Amino acid sequence: MLSMFYRTWATGPRLKEYIVHSHHNGLKTAALLGLLTAMILAVGYWLGGSGGLVFAVVLSLALNTGSYFFSDKLALRSMRARPVTEAEFPALYQIVRELATEAGQPMPRLYVSPAMQPNAFATGRNPRHAAVAVTVGITQLLDRRELRGVIGHELSHVYNRDILISSVAAALAGIITMVAQLAIFLPLGGSDDDDGPNPASLLLMLILGPLAASVIQLAISRNREFQADASGATLTRDPLALASALEKIQYGAQRMPLPADGQLATSAHLMIANPLRGGGIASLFSTHPPMAERIRRLHQQAALTGTGPVQFQR
Repeated sequence: MLSMFYRTWATGPRLKEYIVHSHHNGLKTAALLGLLTAMILAVGYWLGGSGGLVFAVVLSLALNTGSYFFSDKLALRSMRARPVTEAEFPALYQIVRELATEAGQPMPRLYVSPAMQPNAFATGRNPRHAAVAVTVGITQLLDRRELRGVIGHELSHVYNRDILISSVAAALAGIITMVAQLAIFLPLGGSDDDDGPNPASLLLMLILGPLAASVIQLAISRNREFQADASGATLTRDPLALASALEKIQYGAQRMPLPADGQLATSAHLMIANPLRGGGIASLFSTHPPMAERIRRLHQQAALTGTGPVQFQR
């Protein structure tokens, strides 16, 4: 049984690595929320003194709560993903239910984005509140075996507990980007008679914009994709299926890049493949390792373990 195989894999050194990985992600989440609080308090005191500080305390509590409990909704909204029923996507439900059951984990919520670009991502604060989303494009491009490999990868993000840090980082970066965009309207110096943007506000916007990218870069290691590839391939017992899927996804994503708007750019790191065109703002937010290296490692894993395609019951 796959469940026995998966549990056997997650023992000894592997289990210790899994626990340490989850613990580190919890610390990163706390650090990000602390950073968000400190920034809001500092800006509140700078703009409004003690009165602004009180307002900032209330605002920081609201944003911290929202980032923790609703960060998954922000990511889903950025891809215009909607919840789907088993009647609409029976094959998708079957794959997810099979893998979740064999791993001994709860069934996540399933969403589908109308985007024709082939891609997928997972979000949520823990396995009990997780969501897996795929695009219409990926359901049309991949065969069942390859889609199963992708779902195994996304479920591994859930089980590795790295979707919380990813989702909170996306929410935090989005908030910083929003502040940067609004900074142009803040009276942070200059006279009332001046026409055009306030120089101090423009400077603040130039500083906060790249800071949003830095938050994501510091919070999310590219190794999380390698980890999800490896553990997902172990869960499905089919590394070559994921390798084949990644080749198709990379080609499709390059042919149909999504627009690098603020909300999507700060959530792009959640995707199995970078959905944005390279260069410009997209390069600032890129956290994906080279696809060729991911595929090479999967082929190496298949050669070492001797695993191949899973035979499905018809």
